Amino acid sequence: MIKIRQLFIFLILVISTLVNAQTINRYGSTSANFLEIGIGSANTAMGDAGVTFSQGPSSVYWNPAALAFVNRNESSFMLQPWILDIKMMYFGTSIYIDRIGTFALSITQMGYGDMDVTTMAQQDGTGEKFTANEFSAGITFSRKIVESFSFGATAKLVSSKIWHSSANAFALDLGSIVNTDFFSPTGKNEDGMRIGMSISNYGTRLQYDGIDLLNPIDIAPFEDGNFADVPGQFRPGQWELPLFFRIGIGLKPVLTDMHRVILAIDAVHPNNNSEYINIGSQYELKLPGQGSLYVRGGYKSLFMTDSQFGMTFGGGLKINLMSNQSIQLDYSHRAMGVFGDLSSYTVSFSF
Repeated sequence: MIKIRQLFIFLILVISTLVNAQTINRYGSTSANFLEIGIGSANTAMGDAGVTFSQGPSSVYWNPAALAFVNRNESSFMLQPWILDIKMMYFGTSIYIDRIGTFALSITQMGYGDMDVTTMAQQDGTGEKFTANEFSAGITFSRKIVESFSFGATAKLVSSKIWHSSANAFALDLGSIVNTDFFSPTGKNEDGMRIGMSISNYGTRLQYDGIDLLNPIDIAPFEDGNFADVPGQFRPGQWELPLFFRIGIGLKPVLTDMHRVILAIDAVHPNNNSEYINIGSQYELKLPGQGSLYVRGGYKSLFMTDSQFGMTFGGGLKINLMSNQSIQLDYSHRAMGVFGDLSSYTVSFSF
């Protein structure tokens, strides 16, 4: 018990340090920023507080270690219309293998729609269109090392393409979760305070290359001769991926046969912004033999400098099918300040 109290005090000190830390903000210093957008309507409705109690295949985004607590196979699909005509889609599937662990495959795609091609001479457009897309694909393995401790890792490819130019990077996500009997309504570790930590998008840098960067150069503009068509190429700089370190605490203050309440708080340290805190909650009403009804709420990016985020809310419905199968529908709504409100939709199937 003394060790648990010491650990709890340490976590509070870490979160306080992150909130009060004075850092130099590096706005606009990373690429592939679609990796910052939360996955799964359940956790985005909870203010993006997902390090400890993320659910299903979408947990690989928040903390790969959370996947170890899924002891059945599951697939999920998310559609998330973003600002303007930008759309984001996610698909993930997890497979549980007894005595080995849980494996998962996840794919995220962000499409920016069609845009007009313009030049210095034709600033209203040439009549051509171009597109931009970003994509990531990852493989995850998660396992309980002991009953109260799990570890997970994701290896992924990140790709960004703008018309004929593209860039690729490789990254790792690592995470761990510890279950304790602290504040446990039942006295069991699995129902007590859960402590989670994760680091996301630790990897190589993106550097764009392609025929769009080719540009003829006139090496002697003030001299006669055929110097104007010397092959040249722009060399863009290398861009870091958005790196996150998250640490979170989760509790189940209410846990009965029909009612369950989850409270979660995450402290986040990004490499391209100020530190902030996400808080969220979930109420589950179990319908015996039929499924569950969920109500969720939270607040995203508390204490972030000039944040456009705020209140979040949503809900879900889980319907039990035959042979231990189920289907779950989740919805989230988020405030985005001057960008308006955003919604996401997730469908999950367990088998």
